[in-house]
Amino acid sequence: MTGVELILSTLCNASVCDYGSSLDDTELTARQNEIQELKNAINGKHLKIGTYNNYPLSWAEGSENGTLDGRGVAFILVNILRQRFNFTFEVVVPERNFELGGRRPEDSLIGLVNSSKVDMAAAFIPILVQYNKFVTFSNDLDEGVWMMMLKRPKESAAGSGLLAPFATYVWYLILAAVLVYGPCITLLTWIRSKLIRDHEQPISLSPSVWFVYGAFIKQGTTLAPEANTTRVLFATWWLFVILLSAFYTANLTAFLTLSKFTLDIENPEDLYKKNYRWVASEGGTVQYVIKNPDEDLYYLSRMLTNGRAQFRSPVDDQEFLPMVSGGAVLVKEQTGIEQLMYADYLQKAREGVEETERCTYVVAPNAFMKRRRAFAYPNNSTLKILFDTVLSYLIQSGIVRFLEHRDLPSTKICPLDLQSKDRQLRNSDLMMTYLIMVTGLAAAIAVFLGEVIFKRYIKVDAKLEDKGKKTKKRKNKNVKPKSYDSSRPPPYDSLFGNPRNRYKFNEESKKEIINGREYYVVNNVTGDVRLIPVRTPSAFLYR
Repeated sequence: MTGVELILSTLCNASVCDYGSSLDDTELTARQNEIQELKNAINGKHLKIGTYNNYPLSWAEGSENGTLDGRGVAFILVNILRQRFNFTFEVVVPERNFELGGRRPEDSLIGLVNSSKVDMAAAFIPILVQYNKFVTFSNDLDEGVWMMMLKRPKESAAGSGLLAPFATYVWYLILAAVLVYGPCITLLTWIRSKLIRDHEQPISLSPSVWFVYGAFIKQGTTLAPEANTTRVLFATWWLFVILLSAFYTANLTAFLTLSKFTLDIENPEDLYKKNYRWVASEGGTVQYVIKNPDEDLYYLSRMLTNGRAQFRSPVDDQEFLPMVSGGAVLVKEQTGIEQLMYADYLQKAREGVEETERCTYVVAPNAFMKRRRAFAYPNNSTLKILFDTVLSYLIQSGIVRFLEHRDLPSTKICPLDLQSKDRQLRNSDLMMTYLIMVTGLAAAIAVFLGEVIFKRYIKVDAKLEDKGKKTKKRKNKNVKPKSYDSSRPPPYDSLFGNPRNRYKFNEESKKEIINGREYYVVNNVTGDVRLIPVRTPSAFLYR
């Protein structure tokens, strides 16, 4: 047998082909004899196949003759089996659309299979320990991935605006440094003044605090320390501010241009730690996983007691969307979530919603859980032996995976990062500037009221009490004013003189004609020579 014939023979085994005449001469093994007997037994037989509403993998629709027709990926596989083994079937659905649960077997799909009310369950049922007690599973069809869908937030969880470049604890450390460094300067200069006796006095608390605050916002200071110790303290703070400002500016630029959008919910642990409200299908896999003490997600069962977790049984999955829009997190199988988001996107596109507003929902980057899924049979059912061979070929060829995603676009639906080409600043980005302005105005008003109360009432009362005790003193003209503080800049008049007395004109002032124009040649108070025009309108300004 050539290689091509082997390939065709393999495909025949997984499709509707019958065994060719080339196999007639082959000695049949005991296993082949058993399979042949099962094929003969099911040939022309009528089966009852159960399913439940789990769009798009499986669901049932009513037909014109009053019966139910199976739909979805599960029944595409069932139809391949039907053509291969020549049987007919009818569809049976549970009364409450549960995988497992309810008071009666008819309430759930596992109950129908376990009570042999159906011959098999054509649905992608997770292989759980609880389910293994009631049914027998086929070969694995795929690995189901449950994701978390939530409403797309307007801003990234990493932060927005002026506070985004640094983490929260970094801002706390910066605030602590600003509050602590001023008192440290005062303390160290006081210790130095006690140990080293010289003319430099310790810097009091108020100037130290204002120096730290002024340097932090890149402002100068009137303090002029002469001691090396104090200069090192000042230089250390300036270096800290320079480096901090450089890192902040660079990170802010990167955040506004290249930052990746992040969600507040990324893992199942975030639901519990941040006490997020979430919802899932009642009687489904999620409910039994979190209620099982042997599962890793058992800690989420505590959220059922405080009402933060709910299980619902909607007629249509679209009923979950208002809950998600209200702030809840939907936990559902990935294919179902993608179908929900795609249908919502298409509806908004038909309604003429702008492109930037169509992606209302987003999926968390990490999975809620993963479980293998398969068809289910009653215990000791012979259908498993017959059907598993064909199902294995369909799985290995990638047909099952193709069918699961054939109705979805090849690109990712409403990804986390929408890849916006522009990044315009919003009010949320500048909210910190507004808060700083409002806080500063409120602080200034409070200080103003405090000064008014202190100076107009408290000090006035103190002066009235001391008025009778004080005696009038004559002014002593020989009293010298306080010595001038050399740390401050010199007065303007000492450098350039009084503008009114800077130039003195009289009849003896020297005149010269330069380039055909007449000028006064005068000396100012600093000794510099100036040329002032005489016969121009501007000359009257200098008289």
